[in-house]
Amino acid sequence: MNSRTVGGVTELLGDHFFANLHAYYRLWRDEGPVLRVRFGDGVDRWLIIGYEEGRAALADPRLRKDIDLLESVIARKHTGSWEGPRTHDGLRHMLNADPPDHTRLRKAVSQAFTPRRVAALQPVVERTSRELLDAMADRDEVDLLRAFATPLPVAIICHLLDVDIEDRGAFREWTKALVGTLEPGVDPARAHAEMVAFLRNMLHRKRAEPGADLLSALVTDTEAGLDEGELIGMALLLLVAGHETTVNLIGNGTLALLRDRPWLERLRATPELIPAAVEEFLRFDGPVDMATLRFTAEPITVGGIDIPAGELVLVALAAGNRDPRHFGDPHRLDPLAEHSAHLGFGHGVHYCVGAPLARLEARVAFTQLLERFPDLELAVDESELRWHPNPVIRALKRLPVRLRK
Repeated sequence: MNSRTVGGVTELLGDHFFANLHAYYRLWRDEGPVLRVRFGDGVDRWLIIGYEEGRAALADPRLRKDIDLLESVIARKHTGSWEGPRTHDGLRHMLNADPPDHTRLRKAVSQAFTPRRVAALQPVVERTSRELLDAMADRDEVDLLRAFATPLPVAIICHLLDVDIEDRGAFREWTKALVGTLEPGVDPARAHAEMVAFLRNMLHRKRAEPGADLLSALVTDTEAGLDEGELIGMALLLLVAGHETTVNLIGNGTLALLRDRPWLERLRATPELIPAAVEEFLRFDGPVDMATLRFTAEPITVGGIDIPAGELVLVALAAGNRDPRHFGDPHRLDPLAEHSAHLGFGHGVHYCVGAPLARLEARVAFTQLLERFPDLELAVDESELRWHPNPVIRALKRLPVRLRK
């Protein structure tokens, strides 16, 4: 394994960790549910890999996410000074806030993801999925991420937020910058600035001529009272998180089925099992590896380990979802197992607000994909697949598949 422990700190070295994620977590589990890790930036973080410990931490109000305070903690780790940078463009949203601000911001968008609102989107999801599969029909091989798993949720979130079709290509590239999956040579700071400028202009248009979309609702919501920075941050979060999770849920889930052909055949023959399979994909190899960064506002004890105040903490959802203390035979794909308590969408006040929409999109995607292309198989040797070296997003770079024999 390509890691080493020095002075009680486990250093994560190179891309090997991300390519062999579950093997590392399996190895480290013998050391306990909490360990200190060091990424390439040289900053130590506490990593929680146990299920019960992670679930408790995600709901612990002593683990904070306030962007001002978090930046100060990070700055102290890098420079020794508590004064952090104030790079807030696009960062002031509910994922970077604690109650009561988080409560106010989440309430402003939760209306868009009620069961009734999400159910009303099903015809749009089904039609978009069919159109994408139709476009693949005359090809023998495709990159499933580029041809299907990405454009489906991008189209739906852009429909929900009323983003023009001609802007969606640029939007996808900006999103890659924000989640750290751009190809080498692309300037992420420039992409971020371009996306913030785009969103600012779009929100100004919504303020002048509001429509029936979610962004217009946020702009005109006097009760929530979002200021300009919060509006930009929430728009950015919705556009990015509103599709990135689903892209990798479809990609990782498809790869799991291609590795386990009997389950692929069974789901194709018994599509009523697909909702349960989606939950298992979220547990088995979900779209998020580690929940976004938190810091300790006061000393806490996790899994018998004392963590001082002012420390950075990560919760490894992927590790918790394969904790053998909670899940029986966790490294085996089994859509019939009772795995509904997985951490695939997080837990606590930051539980993914868009989870109902992601589930709908995944159910439709897998149902139609398996029906349309029953002979689906990998077009390359599995050893050729590559994962993005990103501690948050669990994402393949490509998923080449053969559509027919």
